[in-house]
Amino acid sequence: MSDSLRARGARTGFRLLARLRRAPAFHPRGLTCTGELTVVGGNGAAWGVPWLERSGRHECAVRLSRGVGLPGPLPDWLGLAVRVVDAGGPGRHLDLLLTTSARPPLLRHLPLPRGNALGGPYSGLLPYRVGGRRMLLAAFPRRRLRPVPGSPSGLRRTLAERPLVFDLRAAEPLGRWRTFAVLTVRAPLPEPPDSTPGYDVYGHSLPGLAPGPLIATVRRAAYQGSREGRR
Repeated sequence: MSDSLRARGARTGFRLLARLRRAPAFHPRGLTCTGELTVVGGNGAAWGVPWLERSGRHECAVRLSRGVGLPGPLPDWLGLAVRVVDAGGPGRHLDLLLTTSARPPLLRHLPLPRGNALGGPYSGLLPYRVGGRRMLLAAFPRRRLRPVPGSPSGLRRTLAERPLVFDLRAAEPLGRWRTFAVLTVRAPLPEPPDSTPGYDVYGHSLPGLAPGPLIATVRRAAYQGSREGRR
């Protein structure tokens, strides 16, 4: 099957699913929050991406969600979507879409259902091009003594007590993780659980920091179909 046929099928399928749910096709329910991302800088080693080599703080819109929308007590593929506002200048945002994943190097790209929102890493699943290198991006939560439920209501209760903090890291497929930023998730916004800013990793990327070409055509079509279905 050609990429164009796959893309057409993905767009149609995601459009129908979003229309039925009246929400994004996947990660239909979630919690949108304010946040802050602090880039730590190069720390003596070059990334090959100017934005990653300059320390600084950026406002974020963060959405914590459940991938399939299973009932709260059940494990689900939890999502962490981050929009770094004006990362590349006024109106040029950076979007990152991450899903709960396995920890071992050979399984970093494998999505993994989880009940505890801070029980393990969130990965981009598919590789990025970072300064010309093929790398995976991931968020590692700073754990708490008590589990944090992955449901919107459980997350809301937790955020009422204190922020959630994640270390954002990048690594080559079998290489060591290297921290490039710290994400702090703060107060939930008064928005319905099926609302989302419409994250798009292809439309909102930066020079030298963008998704790789693997199944890019199909993923773009799926995002477009989901947006069309919600409208």
